[in-house]
Amino acid sequence: MSLQGLQPGDMVYAAQALYNDVEDGVPDLAPGALIAPAGRRGVLLNVGHVEQQPEDVVYLVRFEQDDQVLGPPIGCWPDELTSSPPAA
Repeated sequence: MSLQGLQPGDMVYAAQALYNDVEDGVPDLAPGALIAPAGRRGVLLNVGHVEQQPEDVVYLVRFEQDDQVLGPPIGCWPDELTSSPPAA
């Protein structure tokens, strides 16, 4: 499902398992640590572009943790997100 037209505050879902894939990614989270399993619900904070490649869209998202508290904000590529909840 398309992510076009999403606004800050909209709900999104992890289309795949998301990991802290860079050493200086999410502070206080080990490289390779799971940030959000596939299907995890999150809230869109902002939509932006990569400065060196303005055609590339990046989404700033906070995903719910197991305790229902929002985790740290992370940058996601369009193929890492979906606007549809996972099938039950």
